[in-house]
Amino acid sequence: MADPKGFMTTARQDWPRRPVEERVRDWDEVYVPGALLPIVSKQADRCMDCGIPFCHDACPLGNLIPEWNDLISREDWRAAADRLHATNNFPEFTGRLCPAPCEAGCVLAINQPAVTIKNVEVAIADRAWELGFAPPRPPERLSGRTVAVIGSGPTGLAAAQQLTRAGHTVAVYEKDDRLGGLMRYGIPGFKMEKHHLDRRIEQIRAEGTKFRTSTAVGRDIGAAELRSRYDAVVVATGATAWRELDVPGRELAGVHQAMEYLPLANRVCEGDLEISPMSAAGKHVVIVGGGDTGADCLGTAIREGAASVTQLDIYAQPGGERDEDVEPWPTYPKIYRLSAAHEEARDLRTAPAADADTDARLFAASTIRFTGDRDGQVRSLHLVEVDAQRQPVPGSGRCLPADLVLLALGFSGPDKEDGLIRQWGLELEPRGTIARDAGFATNVPGVFAAGDAARGQSLIVWAIAEGRAVATAVDRHLTGSSQLPAPIGPYDRPMAV
Repeated sequence: MADPKGFMTTARQDWPRRPVEERVRDWDEVYVPGALLPIVSKQADRCMDCGIPFCHDACPLGNLIPEWNDLISREDWRAAADRLHATNNFPEFTGRLCPAPCEAGCVLAINQPAVTIKNVEVAIADRAWELGFAPPRPPERLSGRTVAVIGSGPTGLAAAQQLTRAGHTVAVYEKDDRLGGLMRYGIPGFKMEKHHLDRRIEQIRAEGTKFRTSTAVGRDIGAAELRSRYDAVVVATGATAWRELDVPGRELAGVHQAMEYLPLANRVCEGDLEISPMSAAGKHVVIVGGGDTGADCLGTAIREGAASVTQLDIYAQPGGERDEDVEPWPTYPKIYRLSAAHEEARDLRTAPAADADTDARLFAASTIRFTGDRDGQVRSLHLVEVDAQRQPVPGSGRCLPADLVLLALGFSGPDKEDGLIRQWGLELEPRGTIARDAGFATNVPGVFAAGDAARGQSLIVWAIAEGRAVATAVDRHLTGSSQLPAPIGPYDRPMAV
């Protein structure tokens, strides 16, 4: 604890964002380049080095937050990078994409703004790359055992890196043409530029992990054949079965799933397409769903030049402060948050016709049907206001113009028609996720499941923690014991009331 009075003398200061008018003209990250380093050491000084650091338990990775806060306050970047990477394979991802439940669990957050843990994390990660503190770490010797990892999202990459470093020969199979899963094609560049992902993949490749892209297990290679080639297999395919909206007019052209829309916009940024076939340019856009994916669609539609954008959230607008009776500290509270995309929508007034909140969100709103023109193209969305029990409020119906509707309603688990699930006969939980035991093992000998495919839709920190934990289970299965860390078990869940 470098400054025992830091939390009393220094106010919270977040990484500043670029002006809205500037950033919506490009796909670069929204933050001011270089503006974090001048403030991060003083912000780390605000950490109280608590006797019981609840930020540890709030993060499934068990990040050693007070330790690297102290090191950064002293500007010891090498030691801070070592402590950060001791628990997190990809801090440059989590520092940009995680909603920071660690900050909700910060003891200072009981009566003050929390320590900017997420900003400190990303500063250490980026500085580590700049100073050469994140070199490849290939194993000293090989075990002679082989492992296949299916899926190259955060769970698959974390599992592959841990197992490769333990000495096993690992191959990652990815159905898409590029690696990264949703980090590649689901997350817009304004939230995380892809060079961060490319750089980490090259590190993993240099350590010895092999990658097989454009290879769908169950289609391009049979599940049984894959299993016969390797001593163990990790299924980390993610939750790709999106939830549907079963209302009249769903079949109209122009009504799409968010994960049909976002990958095309990302492919434009990758140079694969000149313009997205689902581009929002000049269209009235309505996004159904109030979560992070919906916000990603919002920021994307703004950058594509939509005529208007409105986001619908079925929940009532939350308050700006934690309700201690409902969501007491240190749980992660549902409060009103202003993402970069919502800030852009507010400043640009993207939804004036919707009578929405100033940031383009319409709360307590439920879609009841779509209507279209003679050609079968969607032209309007009909909605109704709902009460706390999601029951329609009489007389509250309204209609929004809609040339493009994006459904961002979340995911229920892996694709049930996926060839590998059917060919292996993997057992599923009632909610649709892959069943596994306390050791991450499925009902198929030698096959393990981790990440959103088995846990269900969750945060990136849980995905990485799952990857690290399943790697430990596979290492123990192959060798009889393991010294790899296992931050979570398959049945662990976030802190909640």
